Amino acid sequence: MKHLPRLAALCAALCLALAGCAPGAAPGSSAPLPGSSADVQPSAAASAKPAGEEYRAVWISYLEWQSADFSSEAAFRAQMGGWFDQYAAMGLNTVLAQVRPFGDALYPSAIFPWSSVCTGTQGRNPGFDPLAVLVEEAHARGLRLEAWLNPYRLALNDTVPGAFSADSLAAAHPEWVKQAAGGQYLDPSRPDVRDCIAAGVQEILDGYAVDGIHLDDYFYPTTDEAFDAAEYAAADTNLSLEDWRRDNVNALVRQLYQLVHAGGRTAGAVPLGISPQGNNDNNYAQQYSDAALWLSTPGYIDYAMPQVYWGYGYTTGSGSTRFAFENITVEWLALPRAEGVALYFGLGAYRIGDGDGGNYDHAQDQWQTGHNLADMVTTLRGAGADGFGLYRSDFLLRSAAWPQLAQAECAALTEVLHPEG
Repeated sequence: MKHLPRLAALCAALCLALAGCAPGAAPGSSAPLPGSSADVQPSAAASAKPAGEEYRAVWISYLEWQSADFSSEAAFRAQMGGWFDQYAAMGLNTVLAQVRPFGDALYPSAIFPWSSVCTGTQGRNPGFDPLAVLVEEAHARGLRLEAWLNPYRLALNDTVPGAFSADSLAAAHPEWVKQAAGGQYLDPSRPDVRDCIAAGVQEILDGYAVDGIHLDDYFYPTTDEAFDAAEYAAADTNLSLEDWRRDNVNALVRQLYQLVHAGGRTAGAVPLGISPQGNNDNNYAQQYSDAALWLSTPGYIDYAMPQVYWGYGYTTGSGSTRFAFENITVEWLALPRAEGVALYFGLGAYRIGDGDGGNYDHAQDQWQTGHNLADMVTTLRGAGADGFGLYRSDFLLRSAAWPQLAQAECAALTEVLHPEG
């Protein structure tokens, strides 16, 4: 718990500056937040991957945290050390750790309550700083640690994450919260929401030596026009609803990019990466995330890592092979990219054994060979991709349904990533 005094001081220092989004703050504060568009000046570009290395990542999600040991710092540190040892032995170099899954945090924050994944109850202090442990244990093994955030999501449904704490953003700023598909989300159209998200990123950069900020594919949660009809009308814009929503997401991405390149007191300048859906039509039309723009235009992202979770030869029910691994990766690689923007691919470790559900003969058996992920890494190298990420850790290290297959996949990956033996 040696990091708590340092971070307590950090939180105290931030409390006044973060008054616009901290629980109990007076609404309508006009002071610019750390990380707000009025407070950020970009600096030198950050590197999206270790210099001269292929990007080799694994995701640790809130689903892993649900079964992780948060009973004490020693127990958590020992468990993470064991996981990280296995990542390093496999040849991976980057951990994408979900540290803000539902508007809550796996670190002491002046903005967000403690995450329910730590204790089972949102807002309850686990008695130590999990993010500090993650950074230390990763760096001790030569691994990069990127902080994975869900910017808008507060609740997936009525039970995940469960009851909000009294100091949650939903309680402090109910006017910021929108309902969609049984979940609750911050309103992407509000500048004060964007500033609060950015302030949360600044808090991490100031407090921790993280090696990047990572977002996944959770942007707009619905296409329903009623979701933000009042805000759209109030915007009095010539943009269509769809373009207006994309513009709101783009504004957040630009703001975060400027912020992470300006850096923080501890992290310095770090890369911003986003992992959109593998189906870019869905990104654009359903989540209002313009991944092609982010790739091609300077000032948005340092890398994209589309979630390409389909197998070789994947075929849809209608007979389309567009999303077959060998086809959709080429489609993404053909998109224009600004100088310095990397393209990685997310691979579906959770498909091991079960298959991808496609309408073709090898929808399952290719995922039972024990080397499908390793084959994909080899294909990506030949196609000119910059790296990959594996979704997600449990399906590699703690598979309940297919332990022998998972072990074989890890061995095959190790052989590909350590060809020298």
